[in-house]
Amino acid sequence: MVIVIDGPAGAGKSTVAKLLAKKLDFAFMDTGAMYRALTVKAMRCQVKLDDAEALVALANKTHIDLVNESGRPLKVLLDGEDVSEAIRATDVTNNTFYIARTPGVRHVMVEWQQRMGERRSMVGDGRDLGTVVFPNADYKFFLDADFKVRCQRRIDELKAKGQAVDEEALARDLAERDHQDISRKVGPLKQASDAVRIDSTNMSIDETVEFMFNRIQQKK
Repeated sequence: MVIVIDGPAGAGKSTVAKLLAKKLDFAFMDTGAMYRALTVKAMRCQVKLDDAEALVALANKTHIDLVNESGRPLKVLLDGEDVSEAIRATDVTNNTFYIARTPGVRHVMVEWQQRMGERRSMVGDGRDLGTVVFPNADYKFFLDADFKVRCQRRIDELKAKGQAVDEEALARDLAERDHQDISRKVGPLKQASDAVRIDSTNMSIDETVEFMFNRIQQKK
């Protein structure tokens, strides 16, 4: 079974997807982490992020894996190295859109993700899972929230990790990410026609997970 959760940055997709996967005893696929991992490698290798040909070549000689271990956070492996923390750095966040907008790279990523979905039941979150990667997914959700709420959630997340936050700069960055995600030519952020839309502005994480879980149980 494949369950997908799409939506904009800061809507809580990853957190909700992790908890839903745990509740269902499914694997969790964080597609954003995969793009971030390739961004880490591109930056380390000093590949020009606007050089599409170089990025595709890099993707084709890269191995990214997501390891789900019971009771432990998702582990992101880049060519065998655990980069779970490195992919969350601010400079990685701000440059991942270069990777995500490159057609050839997305083609490689989509193939990886589809193969993961063939191996076992999973819950995945991203921008285009329901429209491009898994158009025939068993269940599709589109998770959104008010822009100010999404900003505050991201601020709280960073502060919880002990990071200093420039709140105005974060809001500008999030608005720019929204624009990039919606306007890119390949795999843009878009709600699938058969996805259930959830506005989590006034919902807790647990309430959102429970809503999805109940929806899945009702349709079984």
